[in-house]
Formats: sequence, structure tokens, C-alpha cells
Amino acid sequence: MVPTYRPFVEKSVVQRIEATPIDCFLSPADKLRGVFLQKLIGKAAVESALTAIAVDLTFEVMAEVLNKGNLGGEAMFNFFNWAVKQPEIDKDHRTYNIVLKAVGRRKFFSFMEEILYQMKGEGINPNEETLTIVMDSYVRGRQVRKAIQFFGRLEEFGSNCTTESFNVLLKCLCKRAHVRSANSLYNKMKEKIPIDTETYNIIIWGWSKLGRVSEIERNFEAMVSEGLNPNSLSYGYLIEGLGRAGLVSDAIDVFNRMETVGCVPDVYTFNAMISNFISIGDLDECLQFYKVMIQKNCEPDHTTYTKLINALIKARRIADALEVFDEMLSKGIIPTTGSLTCFIEPLCCFGPPYAAMMLYKKSKKMGCKISRKTYKLLLMRLSRFGKCGMVMKMWEDMQDSGYSSDGEVYEYVVNGFCNIGQLENAMFVMEEALGRGICPSKFIYSKLSNKLLNANKVEMAYKLFLKDKALIGNSSCH
Repeated sequence: MVPTYRPFVEKSVVQRIEATPIDCFLSPADKLRGVFLQKLIGKAAVESALTAIAVDLTFEVMAEVLNKGNLGGEAMFNFFNWAVKQPEIDKDHRTYNIVLKAVGRRKFFSFMEEILYQMKGEGINPNEETLTIVMDSYVRGRQVRKAIQFFGRLEEFGSNCTTESFNVLLKCLCKRAHVRSANSLYNKMKEKIPIDTETYNIIIWGWSKLGRVSEIERNFEAMVSEGLNPNSLSYGYLIEGLGRAGLVSDAIDVFNRMETVGCVPDVYTFNAMISNFISIGDLDECLQFYKVMIQKNCEPDHTTYTKLINALIKARRIADALEVFDEMLSKGIIPTTGSLTCFIEPLCCFGPPYAAMMLYKKSKKMGCKISRKTYKLLLMRLSRFGKCGMVMKMWEDMQDSGYSSDGEVYEYVVNGFCNIGQLENAMFVMEEALGRGICPSKFIYSKLSNKLLNANKVEMAYKLFLKDKALIGNSSCH
């Protein structure tokens, strides 16, 4: 039996506005960002205004100011210089790295270097994370030459051109598909900087992403000729590259040969093989490798389960997908918010919502944060099947999670009630939506209106018409 719908009760927004000063609605980060809207002239004026805000400054608040909004480079630089003068903010790698990442992401490269000079002046030398942030910012901003030049200038900033810093640069280049530049730089620098297994692995990884088997094998041979032993990661990249080139049988041969050369397959290697079998649609072999993985005491990780479950769901092998999902949870591996959304989205495109609800309930019980998109997908599917009791519970869960209702959410709920003939409840929900200034689509409005007329509920249909007409007069509805 479907319970009678009762609108969610909220405090009057008008009352709250009347009783509360406007700035109480703003977060500490918004208040601090607001200083820069005043276009104050001079560093002293800006710092004085920031201090006058009198917020409880924490690392998290500082990070929010820098990462959100649309502050310019100078504003971010001035805010950071004020923040590090406050006793609550430590002058350490964590603090400097957060501002470097923020200015680098927005391509404020001159300010990025200025901050690096400040770091050096404070006696804080760049660590590996710092170098990764700076080099990746240049590469992501299509400033590959500047990234390479920065590596050559590391001593200016209190660092050195070592194997570790060289590997960081190569990794940033390969990550952004600049493997040719990475390979060329490697050939130029290999006589000047000691090369290790990780260096070769990074180059092999870069070529494997492109499926360039000849380049992978050439670097493999060069590694061995240098007296360096390929490790499980090296073989994992080789197997990945072979799979991308469509040479899955060769990848199997490499995998089977690993133990004979004293290299035990690890989770990355198994994941590479599973990906290869997924690419050719051989899910039975995927599951077989998954079982072998467990037998060899190689614990599957989040990537293993995500690949398997996604592939099984897309192939509509739902029972197998649910079984693997249960095994994942039994090992204490909780799906990420994004992974769960990827699992549920295809499940909401075919068949009843049973499997999608199973994943939702079990994930929520394990503490997984549910995305707004997941809630809306489930509401849509449940309403289509007329599961109105479940729709109402899902809607309540969604609001409890802090998500507000938009037009689509109201449409799904109204549609669900219409599908089972609960027209009074559908009308209540529609009235709440219209009362909040939300206009459901023409389709849902027409569906409810026609059903009311067909059920001889002419007064309700006319009432709906008047409310909708009044709202149309004040907005761009329909």
C-alpha cells in the first residue's frame, strides 16, 4: 500500500532572511573571496580587509578560497601571502603545494614561479609532490618546453636534477600523451643522469598507452642491456600495450612466461590481462583470471572489481556482476561514488530496478556516498515501474543526503504516481513543485492533466491549469 504523500516541510525562507544578517548565509571562504570583489588598491588595503573579516581560518578554508571561485592570479597570490602570515596556517610543503596546484591549474605560471622562490626563501625545498604539480601544470597547459626548461633550472628553486626528479618529468610527459618528447629527452639525458628501472618503466608505460609494441619491446631490450631487470610493472605495461595493439594471444604468452624469469605477476599485471579479455569480449576468461588471481594470493583491488563489474553489467550478466560485487564488499572494498554511478546507470536502462536497488542498498550500508545522478537514475527507473513507495523512500534518502529537488526529480515522482493511478498524490507533488517555482515538462503536465480529466476530476485539472498559468506568467515555463 502506497502511503499518502505529504509535502516536505521546510522553514520559511522569508522568515530566515528577516531574522538573519545577509553575511551569515556566506561561508568563510565566500566572505574572504568577497574582499577581492571590492577592487581594493594596494597590498596593505587587501590584507587589512581580509583581517577585518575575522573568520576562523583553517587549511581547509584556505584551500577552498584558492580552489573555488574565479580569483585572478594576483588575487590568489595576495590572499596566499596574507594567509601564511596567520598563526593558524603552517608554512610547509602541504600549504605551498595547495597554492601551486591552484595557480598552476589556471595557468598563472609567473605566480607559480614566484611562489617557488618564496618557498626557497623560507628554506623549504620542493619535494616530489611539488615537482609533480609544477611540471604537470606546464605540460597540461601545453607548455612542454617550459616543463623541460624548469627541470634544467631546478637548482634555482632549491632542488636538483636527479634520477627521481627526471622520472617525475618523464611521468608528467607520458601521462599527457607526450611520450615522443619523453623518449627524446630520455635519449638526450641518459648519459648525464643515472637511469633506473623506473625510468624505463615510465617510457614503456607511455608507449603502452598508445599500443606501440615495437617501441615497448625496444625499450625492454635496452633495459636488459643496461643490466636492469624488468619487474612486474614492466611486464604489466608490456601486457597492456600488447592488448591495446590487439595482440591478446601474445599478451597471454608474456604473462605465462613471467614466473619462468623469476617475476611473479602482481595485481597490476592481472588487471592488465583482465582488461585485455574485456576488450575482446571474453568475460569467461576474465572470471577465470580473477579466480587464478585469488588462488595465487594476489588480492584484487578496486580497479579489478570496477573493471569486472562494469564489463559484466554491460554484457547483461547481472547475476555474475552481483556475485562479484558481493565479493568486493566482503573484502572491505567500498565502491567510489563515481564507480557506483557507473554500475547503476546501465542497470537503469533495461529490466526491473531490482539489481540497481541491490547495489544501492548494499553500497549505502557500507558507507558509500551516493551521487545526485545515482538518486535521479533510481527515481526515474522506480517511477517508470510504478514503485511509488520506493520512490518516496528514495526521494527522502536523497534529501537526507543534502541534495535538493529539481524539475526532473518532481517529474519522476509525479510520473510514478500517475502510472499507478494515485492522482491525488501526483497532484500534491505537482503543487509543491509549482509552489517552489519549478516547472515540470510539458509531457508530465499533460499526462497528469489528461489523467485527471479521464478520471472526471475536472476541478483538480482546472486547479492545476490555473496554478500552471499563474507560474507561466512569471517565468519561462513550457
